[in-house]
Amino acid sequence: MVETEGQQGAASPARARREQIDARCERGILALTLGVLVLGPLALGAVRPSEFVILQFLTVGILALWLVRYWFGKTHRLLWTPICWPVAAFVVFAVVRYFTADLEWVARQELIRILIYAALFFAVLNNLHRQESTRIIALTLVGLGTVIAFYAAVQYLTNTNRVWHFTRPPDYAGRASGTYICPNHFAGFLGLLMPLALSFAVTGRFKAVPRVMLAYGALVMMAGLVVSVSRGAWVASAAGLLVFLSCILRQRSSRIFGIAIILIVVLGGTLAYFKSWRLRERLSATRLAGTDPNLRLRIWPATIRMWKDHVWTGVGPGHFDFRYREYRDMHDQLQGRPERAHNDYLNTLADWGVIGFALVGASWALLYYGVFRGWRFIRRRGNDLAQKRSNKSAFVLGASIGLLTVLVHSVVDFNMHIPANAILVVTLMALVTAHLRFASDRYWVTQHRTGQVLGTLFIGAALIYLAAEGWRTAREHSFLRRAEALSDDPAAKQALLEKAFAVNPKNAETAYALGENLRRRSWLGEPGYEQLATTAMDWFKRAVELNPYDGYGYMRIGMCLDWLGRHGESGEWFERGVKLDPNGYYMLAHVGWHYFQVEDYAKAREWFTQSLRRFWTDNPIARTYLKLIDEREAEQKRKKP
Repeated sequence: MVETEGQQGAASPARARREQIDARCERGILALTLGVLVLGPLALGAVRPSEFVILQFLTVGILALWLVRYWFGKTHRLLWTPICWPVAAFVVFAVVRYFTADLEWVARQELIRILIYAALFFAVLNNLHRQESTRIIALTLVGLGTVIAFYAAVQYLTNTNRVWHFTRPPDYAGRASGTYICPNHFAGFLGLLMPLALSFAVTGRFKAVPRVMLAYGALVMMAGLVVSVSRGAWVASAAGLLVFLSCILRQRSSRIFGIAIILIVVLGGTLAYFKSWRLRERLSATRLAGTDPNLRLRIWPATIRMWKDHVWTGVGPGHFDFRYREYRDMHDQLQGRPERAHNDYLNTLADWGVIGFALVGASWALLYYGVFRGWRFIRRRGNDLAQKRSNKSAFVLGASIGLLTVLVHSVVDFNMHIPANAILVVTLMALVTAHLRFASDRYWVTQHRTGQVLGTLFIGAALIYLAAEGWRTAREHSFLRRAEALSDDPAAKQALLEKAFAVNPKNAETAYALGENLRRRSWLGEPGYEQLATTAMDWFKRAVELNPYDGYGYMRIGMCLDWLGRHGESGEWFERGVKLDPNGYYMLAHVGWHYFQVEDYAKAREWFTQSLRRFWTDNPIARTYLKLIDEREAEQKRKKP
């Protein structure tokens, strides 16, 4: 059928409008994605709710623009590569585990992160796969890594322990962390980007000045890795560098660059070792046993036991930190909350079980399958003397090796649980797998009306859920932050904590904080202390209902009962607490405190002694009460005829 001149004229403005909408939405998605990628690392890795919620709202904006482009853009094709299947399956599995998890508010936080990562993966894959967008993202990331690495070098040279206006823990003194708090996570960030900068500098199609700037960025990031003093990142980056060198040394035109890189690394590493006592001290501490035991090896056996008790589906999304105390052995020197297993593989097994681990593993396997399958279609063919340079192959090579680096680093750390690093990983995965479209057109799926409706439902549901949860998180965190600043006004603090709990009534930690605030007020012994202690117990009971794996809630209830003189009721609460934390020095010390209240000094001494055996360096409760027991027993001997 042939269109008339009038029909063509009417169709042309409509097509032009669709193309204009499509272009604006694509530019908007690119701008918001760059905002997520840049803000995350600059904002301490986005580990705090106040920063992470901003990334969440930016992701909502990306989904909104994608939805507009989905209906009003010039095309209705969806890029669906093999990796998309396990990614989508893991999202479904995460939703199922959320509804079956023991700790709802913990599982919800983990689900939100997974939805954000998945949304960014699919949005980048389907909206930013053009070479121009890929190049803009890559160069922005390289520039960001260079700036943060330079900031880290200044930190190291000036021996400062501050990041922006924050003070880092004393344990990180002498190590640079850039805009992160933990040097290891900063090093993981640089390990992802350094191979990308090297690949662009050596094999990319750039003129002399940009090539020199890229090489300079790679050197600065290499220096940032050195001053981070992260041994795991050093090993991972060395492995990635070896793979990169093995690839470029096979190309005649790049061999001289490879030799230069080897010389720079060897000479720079030797110079840094002999010039910096901190590096020598850190390397000398690299041993698995002895006077400086590696705490990671203390965590891993408990993690394995946790997984064996929940083989297929794990203990629950994000539950590791809350279940760890139950599995900690008596020789574990890590008495605080480890947060993560310091091994992303074991952490995934513990939280998600074999099913979740298999889905994550399948995603990575299909990613590299796509790289190997599409490589011959990506690189440019050359002649017998030289290989033609290509930004496509340079990006795929650099990003793939960067992702390999984080896989190696994940053996001894938890970069995938740092939002900024995890978002960078899923973005690079999406951009790398998008290049598979050069190998075959069969990965393009044309969306008919039914497909558009289903896609709209999924994108719209994620958009609405993330927006609602983001608003809830922002309100809750606002109340909690204000309450934290009112340590001198417990009544006002109580009111703010109650508002935070009303926003999120599933948060056991807020309920515990409410009970603890009242308990401390009651401990002052002022008139009405009995009612305060009783109300505190009500909040502690609510906390243990929401989190039955936290022994501290049971312990605090027992303490309140002892404070009220109800010693006959308190013992069972301490027993329940000990079952959940049998090797925690803090719990054992408070059991000793309970027996001290009932004047059973023999048992009190036994529990305090056990507490000191678990942790003796900073245990004031056990030390103080053991002295009191000695005084009481000496006094009893003097009074005895």
